[in-house]
Amino acid sequence: MTITTKPSDGQQLTPEQQAVLLIWQRVNTSLSAFYKLMAHFETAQAALQAGVSQWQDLGIHKKHLERHKQASGDEDTQFIAQIEQRMAAGEFQMLFQQDADYPQQLLGLFDPPPLLFYRGNKQRLNQAQIAMVGSRKPTQKAQRFTFDMAQYLAKSGFIICSGLAQGVDAQAHLGALSQPAEYAGRSVGVMGTGIDVCYPKQHQALFDRMIQEGGCIISELFPGTLPHKHTFPRRNRVVAGLSLGTVVTEAALQSGSLITARLTSEQGKQVFVLPSDIDNVNAQGCHHLIREGATLVYHPDQIISDLSHQLFAPEVISEIKEDSNAQSESLNSTSSFSDSAMTPNNNVNPILKPQKSVTISEHLQPLWVHIQFELQDLDALIAKTKLDTATLLSQLMELELGGAICEVGGRYQRL
Repeated sequence: MTITTKPSDGQQLTPEQQAVLLIWQRVNTSLSAFYKLMAHFETAQAALQAGVSQWQDLGIHKKHLERHKQASGDEDTQFIAQIEQRMAAGEFQMLFQQDADYPQQLLGLFDPPPLLFYRGNKQRLNQAQIAMVGSRKPTQKAQRFTFDMAQYLAKSGFIICSGLAQGVDAQAHLGALSQPAEYAGRSVGVMGTGIDVCYPKQHQALFDRMIQEGGCIISELFPGTLPHKHTFPRRNRVVAGLSLGTVVTEAALQSGSLITARLTSEQGKQVFVLPSDIDNVNAQGCHHLIREGATLVYHPDQIISDLSHQLFAPEVISEIKEDSNAQSESLNSTSSFSDSAMTPNNNVNPILKPQKSVTISEHLQPLWVHIQFELQDLDALIAKTKLDTATLLSQLMELELGGAICEVGGRYQRL
């Protein structure tokens, strides 16, 4: 279903966009109800002007009918004014389906979001994306592989898309962000909450960093929407929809990542999976996906090769190949995906030692998001965090005592 709207100027909504927003509110972001109304009335303005009985004839849920019945012109005007005021204040912006910058990948979905609230660089939404998903409590090895693979793919020209959750999602975003200035901000986060609700709360520093460094965060839900078990599968479909393919780095059998993988497959896209030890219960979902036909990968170059045919513009393919070649030469030797990792006998111990879980205090999060698996000196961390030396050293000591980082020759890295 195509919605007849005009491009938004970022602050002033057109009459049709206002109607889309009000219909979206009336149906409480129900995709089925929204598209049922649009299919019948063709425009949101016509659907908004229709009576309750006309909605009822279409089988619209009684709760939606009640909201439509009780709504008043004054309330609608106030609601739109509040949204526009928040947009003017820079709290967020919006994209509608007919806007030039609306992500074209989503239009291929059966039920694309009628609108998107976003913060950050909207241009990221129409660049070639790869989704990376997995466990909220990954093993240390999976965290490292996720971080390094995201870093490699981002330097190769791709945007890394994930769901902003703890664990693998966070490592995917952080890996994509841990780039030189010319590769900065190559990450898109899809929220399962309203655009103004940080979830999980300890990720506020990650959210801020993504926006400040040129990434983008989006949500199809209204501002103020709190996390709920039903909102995250919706988020997963958008993650899958935005991306050319999905990489699962570690996931248990009951992981929500398998939902994203299934949605990716249903959309006719490729699912890539990193294998693990057969006794790693945290990776049973990955092994199940491989058995069901997902593509086993052990190096990001394999993903780039398989997805290159989807990059229709020759200049995009060329750019990604050039970036890939350049970053392969400059990739830190500590990365999981350096050239040595491609050799069959690289002396990597396949037995994963148990790792204790580390909880990072909220006041340490702004520093934690800048700590990488590669060693960094104090000057680099001061430049990134803007902390004074005394505060930085104190917080680094806290992280080190908590077992989250280690110090090697005056430089610091994640464990």
